[in-house]
Amino acid sequence: MQASTNRATRTFMDFESITQAMGGICALYERKLKELNPTIRNLSYDIVDLYNFIDGLADMSALVYDHSSHAYVPHDRQWIKQRTFQHLKKLLR
Repeated sequence: MQASTNRATRTFMDFESITQAMGGICALYERKLKELNPTIRNLSYDIVDLYNFIDGLADMSALVYDHSSHAYVPHDRQWIKQRTFQHLKKLLR
């Protein structure tokens, strides 16, 4: 991900699974919310807020290892948004 147009804000994260990666993205957003609202104890957000956070980044993509081709497959922020939605939906069950 890259938070702004400044290349120095580029960050790489490594996760063992897609589920962990989507949880990591949600946690990243939750940390940002806490940073922006330090006096609020119980923060809440909906999927639109999370999507706006993802869309507000200069860049976000995911490289997912495909065992059959032994290569990393790139995915765009739309794929990430779909997967974070699925991840959050599973947490509500």
